[in-house]
Amino acid sequence: MTDLSTRPASTRDWLLSDAPSTRRQARLGALYQGWLTFRANTLAMVGLVILIGLVLMAIFAPWLSPYDPVAQNLGDRLMPPSGAHWLGTDALGRDILSRIIWGSRVTLFIVGTVALISPILGLLIGTVAGFAGGWVDQVLMRITDIFLAFPKLILALALVAALGPGIFNAVLALAITGWPPYARLSRAETLAVRHADYIAAARLQGAGPARLLVGHVWPMCVSSLIVRVALDMAGIILSAAGLGFLGLGAQPPLAEWGAMISDGRTYILDHWWVAAMPGLAIFIVSLAFNLLGDGLRDVLDPKGAKE
Repeated sequence: MTDLSTRPASTRDWLLSDAPSTRRQARLGALYQGWLTFRANTLAMVGLVILIGLVLMAIFAPWLSPYDPVAQNLGDRLMPPSGAHWLGTDALGRDILSRIIWGSRVTLFIVGTVALISPILGLLIGTVAGFAGGWVDQVLMRITDIFLAFPKLILALALVAALGPGIFNAVLALAITGWPPYARLSRAETLAVRHADYIAAARLQGAGPARLLVGHVWPMCVSSLIVRVALDMAGIILSAAGLGFLGLGAQPPLAEWGAMISDGRTYILDHWWVAAMPGLAIFIVSLAFNLLGDGLRDVLDPKGAKE
């Protein structure tokens, strides 16, 4: 039996122990220390709170929305912010607050899908290129250079124009054009560890290339990718809003922040709130992702944060 007198005084002491007795304690202690570092960053906590609010707003949109986001009421068109419509109405009399709330679902769908597809594709291509070397590395990196030679938004516009407007085509275009930076980052991480002693030891034990990549190389790349993804979220939002602004993203009557700005640009001087309110939403969410990314960089990549 364990001597109770030797147990730590609290769970906190157990997590922060300098000599963990089990692998589980070591992992939980590392996670807790990372959380303490993240929590000490006030701006990162602000970003986290804003993003949690965005997720909750998207989940509870049917209950938080005061009006139907697609219902038109021409008698209330272009009304300024008031008690009846907190953020005003647009040219078709639709409540802007309701459309922003429902538009958060579109934003999260685009950001979540692109942030899932692009890093995984980039991780696969980059680690294979760095680990294999030779002609495989040359071919994959030259393909990556071709994608990097074009501005991301311009290439996405070309793909959406070829595929046709729509939210799913916009997500596909952003995902296809977003993987090259992750591939470059993964390749650099792979080149740094592929000759490490633990890789050689695993190879001597009979581990094949697939097992070495998945079990030993990928875990070393994940932390850097998470930081890069968090910092790229704002760019993904702006790119999605740009496609929506040009009419190539989410199609009417679906509420989408970029399309809302496009609808309001005609009235920007006399009825500023039509375009300003969704623009403010994009600004706040983009800022929150940047703040969160800075906090994650402090936790996952402290060396890079100091530099």
